Amino acid sequence: MQVGGRWIGVLAVGLLGACASPPPAADPEGWHAVLLPGKSATQYSRADKDGRPALRALSDRSASMWRRRVNLPPDRVGEVSFSWWVPQALADASVADIDREDAAVRVIFAFDGDHARLPLRQRAMFDLAEALTGERPPYATLMYVFDTRSPAGSVVVNPRTDRVRKIVLDGDAAAIGRWRDHRRDLAADYRRAFGEDPGPLIAVGVMTDTDNTAGRAEAWYGPIRFH
Repeated sequence: MQVGGRWIGVLAVGLLGACASPPPAADPEGWHAVLLPGKSATQYSRADKDGRPALRALSDRSASMWRRRVNLPPDRVGEVSFSWWVPQALADASVADIDREDAAVRVIFAFDGDHARLPLRQRAMFDLAEALTGERPPYATLMYVFDTRSPAGSVVVNPRTDRVRKIVLDGDAAAIGRWRDHRRDLAADYRRAFGEDPGPLIAVGVMTDTDNTAGRAEAWYGPIRFH
């Protein structure tokens, strides 16, 4: 098993929580920054974008998350809406490429589940992440992403762990430079991506990252709402 800093950093990125994080700041909704081992931090700040309340993300060869813990039982995992504004695509990035795995925007949902069902190697990786960071990775993580190299609607398995799966929602020129509003059946998307019913939802987050391609990106996120 590879145990270098890059492996742990990627595992942390993918699993929305396998990393040391500072205590939550005084955010009224409980959002807080989550730093990733060995990575510069993406900057997140509250802002208005075209008259909408938004979260601005600015990444400069960096990767970190903006996260909120939740506790939503499986029978309440239903429809969710969110939005993003991407001013420019990351030309060299691909969420399916292990060496270029950056994204202008990611909206992330972390789920609990029966860890005993996971293969022994996967559980060993989770144990390692917990020992190094003090926090066990979620059972499964589903991301919605902007990506120019994978077809819209496709499900992409993370190159380093199949416990992270991504659904590509946008990526063509028509999606750039304007608000893109999405409403998804989160439970149905989870079943499609993982082939089983979701467990409890334990965290939501967003992430704009350019650490692998050594680039720079700016993006805005609208509120994440459950219906």
